[in-house]
Amino acid sequence: MKDSKKESIDSPLQSLVLKVRGMTCAACVARIERVLKKQSGIINANVNLAVEKAHIYYNSDGIDARQIVERIERLGFEVEKAHVESITVPVQGMTCAACVRRLEKGLAKLEGIVEVQVNLATEKATIQYESETIGFGQIKRKINDLGYEVFLEEREDATNREEERKEQEFNDLMKDFIRAAILTIIVLIGSLPHMMPGWGEWVPRFLTSPLTLLALTTPVQFLSGWRFYRGAYKALSHGTSDMNVLVVIGTTTAWAYSAAMTIAPTFLTNLGFPYQLYYDVATVITTLILLGRLLEMRAKGKTSEAIKKILGMQAKRARILREDGQIMDRPIEEVLPGDIILVRPGEKIPVDGVVISGHSTVDESMLTGESMPVEKKEKDTVIGATINKTGSFQYKATRVGKDSMLAQIVKMVEDAQGSKAPIQNMVDLVAAYFVPAVITIAIVSSSLWWLFGPEPSLIFALTIFIAVLIIACPCALGLATPTAIMVGIGKGAENGLLIRGAEALESSRRLNTIVLDKTGTITVGKPSLTDLIVAPGYDEEKVLTWVASVEQASEHPLGEAIVQAAQEKKLSLLEPKDFQAIPGHGLQATIEGKSILIGNLKLMREQGVEGFSDVDLLEVKPSQTKSSEVKSSEVKSQEVGTAFLTQANELAEAGKTPMFIAIDHKLVGLIAVADTIKKTSQKAIARIQSLGIEVIMLTGDNEKTAQAIARQVGITTVRAEVLPEHKAQEVKRLQEEGKVVAMVGDGINDAPALAQANVGIAIGTGTDVAIEASDITLISGDLQGVPSAIELSKATMSMIWQNLFWAFAYNVALIPVAAGVLYPFFGIILNPMLAAAAMAFSSVSVVLNTLRLRMFTPTAVE
Repeated sequence: MKDSKKESIDSPLQSLVLKVRGMTCAACVARIERVLKKQSGIINANVNLAVEKAHIYYNSDGIDARQIVERIERLGFEVEKAHVESITVPVQGMTCAACVRRLEKGLAKLEGIVEVQVNLATEKATIQYESETIGFGQIKRKINDLGYEVFLEEREDATNREEERKEQEFNDLMKDFIRAAILTIIVLIGSLPHMMPGWGEWVPRFLTSPLTLLALTTPVQFLSGWRFYRGAYKALSHGTSDMNVLVVIGTTTAWAYSAAMTIAPTFLTNLGFPYQLYYDVATVITTLILLGRLLEMRAKGKTSEAIKKILGMQAKRARILREDGQIMDRPIEEVLPGDIILVRPGEKIPVDGVVISGHSTVDESMLTGESMPVEKKEKDTVIGATINKTGSFQYKATRVGKDSMLAQIVKMVEDAQGSKAPIQNMVDLVAAYFVPAVITIAIVSSSLWWLFGPEPSLIFALTIFIAVLIIACPCALGLATPTAIMVGIGKGAENGLLIRGAEALESSRRLNTIVLDKTGTITVGKPSLTDLIVAPGYDEEKVLTWVASVEQASEHPLGEAIVQAAQEKKLSLLEPKDFQAIPGHGLQATIEGKSILIGNLKLMREQGVEGFSDVDLLEVKPSQTKSSEVKSSEVKSQEVGTAFLTQANELAEAGKTPMFIAIDHKLVGLIAVADTIKKTSQKAIARIQSLGIEVIMLTGDNEKTAQAIARQVGITTVRAEVLPEHKAQEVKRLQEEGKVVAMVGDGINDAPALAQANVGIAIGTGTDVAIEASDITLISGDLQGVPSAIELSKATMSMIWQNLFWAFAYNVALIPVAAGVLYPFFGIILNPMLAAAAMAFSSVSVVLNTLRLRMFTPTAVE
């Protein structure tokens, strides 16, 4: 799985994503891929029918993007290029040529601006820009910031334009269908006397006229059905065939035979051709296939609703706080990095940023899937589209537009939905040979029935020929995999899982070993105060105040955890005097005239702390003294020391770091700090194990601490003290044992192991390097996402196999029936109109079956 990653590192590869219009079935996909892969410089090409996208990886030394686009267009498809819009707007406030230069240079600095021309005489600016990179709002804001005024109307972005295009295509298809349906009903009524002589005398005579039927059928064939001719021409002109070819051959044969019999009936019957009209067959087949396309297009639109939901969560406007204290209500398109934004209770947060004042809780469930609101205070980050719950706060915008987390999530989901699962390669290969095989079967079977079939054998053979062509449309095969991938990755995004591609989604179901990093993955990733035990007669808050006051002068992470705990209790810290850090031992300082010592046993003994000087307390075992003895008011100093040491040993066994506290050389307490386990880690690991998957902890921490954490979360296999550069080697060793491995980590040191694993899973709260090296990102950082991803993978692959089974079974079962295999035994042949209905139903049923995946929900956490 990781071959493509390694290749992209070693080779100067570039990637190109193109919107390709005009594809109708798996054969189109196979044709584009086959031609592109033959081109020098193209490393790989993946074409997705469901999202109409081509992902192309190429070496820029051998071919450029323009040549790739031209090659696809020569195949008869349309390629949507980068959308550059041009707008001319009035600009007020310009007075001289310097204003013109200022505007042109200022706007040109914006990313996405292609060209700017400002005319002082007309007071207008003509701006060309890439609408997918920059919006009207940002241009307007920049012009205003430069000191000029412009009034621009808000316009829809690229996503809305794409929706408009698809809606237009749907409307055009609907018009073709309605026209065809109305005319087909009339043709069917007029054809009744021809199909069943002696019946249908109530039908007006002019309607039964062959010329009338020809006039009614022709618009259906060449107006409503023109899209099939256009597609067939493109395919045949490049030496290939697809479902359009099958439909065109079938319906045109029926229409042409009927038209010829209408114009020259006597001539043809004298030549031995039986008199038969197929107008009803031609119109009904065209109408049913259009109906199938219509239902298919509408159903396919529902498969990408995850992205619509994500985009729909975005706020529309933002309150920007100006330097003079005034508040401006502006569209979020005008928000720039550095703007100060005010958010009130119940409002959506407009863009990403960092809190600079105020306090609140924020509902981040749309992003992380976590239902509990998250507390936000000064210096905490907030994400656009999340909902502010309780308080008001101000924050500085940091990432806007395409740089925001929401935009990046949408892009990642879109890219992943356009990727291709390995199983799709097999389907495309079958589809490439499927259409020629069907045409061959149609010609051979109809020829045999013409020679040996019942009279009139020509009509019988023609019926067989049309039925075989129509029944065998490969649309269902082409849609089976990509629609499921789209829905699966979309559901992942809704549940806080960013899945980079179809390959990761497919591979996740085969995992049998999960390797977990400890720090930041199973644990929170930063130390916090866990225990504070004081001797009788001392107040806990007072001791914590003294300790935190000393620790605030230290730069050690353990000290920061103690200081933070004191601040959370709102304790007033004091200024330490004579502060001294003793390397490897601890700290010493004076607070309120008292000598404070904080550190390990060696420091206590060297400083002659009472209770540690008489015996070698290292020999004391945890079982010798109970923790409760510390609280006894009658213990002597030696017993106090023994009891505290016992407690320190127990804390160390639990993976915590204990430190002794002495005041004026008298032992008064014990404080412990540890990297605490995330609340859901234990449940997540239990869920993974319930799926029959082995869980291994891989950490660079010491054996004792690692074993303590492992015991708490239920992991039995631990590999501790592993150097960062050896983590990938450990993963590779597991793979060599035949295991399919997923690595879960959050740090830079985990990146090589994430890349080596069959599936790399990054904690979304971790480093960008780790996220970039991964295949799946858990946005919330919650390990519950790991079993959820595996469950989603299994559900998606199950849906794909169901779709493929029905698509293949449909063709395997009905093509022989259409070819007349059952006629000699049961007198059954497949009416071409029924074949068209079955063909349309097969595609629609595959997509509708896939939509059941939208009901997927991860296993509930108790």
